[in-house]
Amino acid sequence: MADNGYVLLRHREIPDLDSLEVYRKHGGFQALEKAVTRMKPAEVTEVVKASGLRGRGGAGFPTGLKWAFMDNQIWPHYVVANADESEPGTFKDREIMEGNPYQFLEGVAICAYAVQAHLAYVYLRGEFWQIAERLDSHLAAMEAAGLLGERLFGSDYSLRIRTHLGAGAYICGEETAMLESLEGKLGQPRLRPPFPATFGLYGKPTVVNNVETLTNVPRIIEFGADWYRSMGTEKSPGPKIFSLSGCVNKPGNYELPLGTTFRHLIFECGGGVPEGNSVKAIMSAGASSSLIVANDQALDTPMDYESVPNVGGQLGSASVIVIDSSVSIPWLINKTVHFFRHESCGKCTPCREGTFWMGHLTQRILDGTAKPEDVDLLYDVGGQMRGKCLCALGEFSIEAPRSSIERFRSEFDLAPSQPKTAVDQG
Repeated sequence: MADNGYVLLRHREIPDLDSLEVYRKHGGFQALEKAVTRMKPAEVTEVVKASGLRGRGGAGFPTGLKWAFMDNQIWPHYVVANADESEPGTFKDREIMEGNPYQFLEGVAICAYAVQAHLAYVYLRGEFWQIAERLDSHLAAMEAAGLLGERLFGSDYSLRIRTHLGAGAYICGEETAMLESLEGKLGQPRLRPPFPATFGLYGKPTVVNNVETLTNVPRIIEFGADWYRSMGTEKSPGPKIFSLSGCVNKPGNYELPLGTTFRHLIFECGGGVPEGNSVKAIMSAGASSSLIVANDQALDTPMDYESVPNVGGQLGSASVIVIDSSVSIPWLINKTVHFFRHESCGKCTPCREGTFWMGHLTQRILDGTAKPEDVDLLYDVGGQMRGKCLCALGEFSIEAPRSSIERFRSEFDLAPSQPKTAVDQG
């Protein structure tokens, strides 16, 4: 284990870790120096690959493998850190950037060295302008200390890191839409293939990784792949930050090993649900996820990339939203669908028209003006969208409505008589 209980949220145990002096006092940038001066780029990639680190932005793709996919026949290379944290219920990356920014930036630098990129970007959602200002000051401090710039640690390797603010569009969390936005274009997804590893920023090979993913990297280089694999599960190693929200007494970010159960997160960490209520459903990946029926099997399911699908959910970015018995499922679905309708970029017809009609139908169901067949029509509209959208936003938008109709159909039949709950205030 590391020198403290946390791997990612170390600022909770080390005061003022957002100070460069304090961060370096606790081993900061030793991993970067080790990588640049004592390891070849391919060796860094192999260590990350051996650690089993998987992307923490939602897809769970092996990080080292993504780095290894970079096309070495085309130059220059770029690294883009995805800090466009827009998923409803997800707030982990923000805490990292505010409390432990240098470990994140060190991870960006190590990734850049591994793929031999000399320019890296941190793409932040527009609402994070204050975080962007603070990151700019941290980057300036790193340059002044010789931790960024020309000939790092006396080597031939040079690196610059820049921040870039988006305009607050959820779609820009999708990596190709983010690259379009970074290039100054409308934030809309590209048709894939080609993938960013061959055709990314400015048409050049690009690695795109999430903030939490990159924050793991310095500790992996410092302590090794075996140390990292000592946490979590065999196929989902390492720690994970679970953003817990909804109907719980103690919402917040909880850093736990992958494989921890929903029951432990909700009841031991989150203090359970408000008195008098019971857990009805779990959205394990924020608004993008299906509704898991919160029975004993689900509550005792390990939260890792392999196990959560066994109970009809997805781990995603691990933004766990708890739904208790006070919440009307049709009200919840109406809120969810309207979010995706608002955030659809409109580029592809299935998503643009599908989210519109799902929003129309869920509103009618909630208002009590729907026909009996409208619930089936809502389910059918989602089915017609599946597999036909240009990017994942359209696919995400149908998970909650279709799963809720399958698993909580009786609530839709009774929807007009159900009052809104206190959750509507939030």
